Amino acid sequence: MESREYTILLVEDDPDDVFLIQRAFRGANLANPMRVLNDGEEAIAYLEGRGDYADRTRHPLPMLMLLDLKLPRRSGLEVLEWRRTQPGLRRLPTVVLTSSRDHTDVNRAYDLGANSYLVKPVAFEALMDIVKTLNLYWLILNQPPGLEPHDPTHGT
Repeated sequence: MESREYTILLVEDDPDDVFLIQRAFRGANLANPMRVLNDGEEAIAYLEGRGDYADRTRHPLPMLMLLDLKLPRRSGLEVLEWRRTQPGLRRLPTVVLTSSRDHTDVNRAYDLGANSYLVKPVAFEALMDIVKTLNLYWLILNQPPGLEPHDPTHGT
């Protein structure tokens, strides 16, 4: 099965994790374009289509966001909280992919609208399994919501 050609937004500040996640996507033969952002503020700018990200042809809205929680400038939880207030983005499928097993983080992420919460595995093979499952469920089987372009007159 081939995944539909949709952009994946990876919000991750650890370059080693970015490398491993990209490697796992390549190893699973996923050809989806991946945009990598290194902090929560940059993720919000991208989703808003603000500044360098205003051109939606070059920076399309993603069909899936993979979001770390421990990010500089704005945490993943703050990104989720912001996204929840955006009418055109609150349905964006978002998978938290983090190292935190803290039940407070898990519950807060779901309270703020995360669709799934995955803990980064230590072994690369386990990461490959996660990527293959993400591909099958979120990119092939799941019916994505219609996302509307961000309207800066709604929310903050």
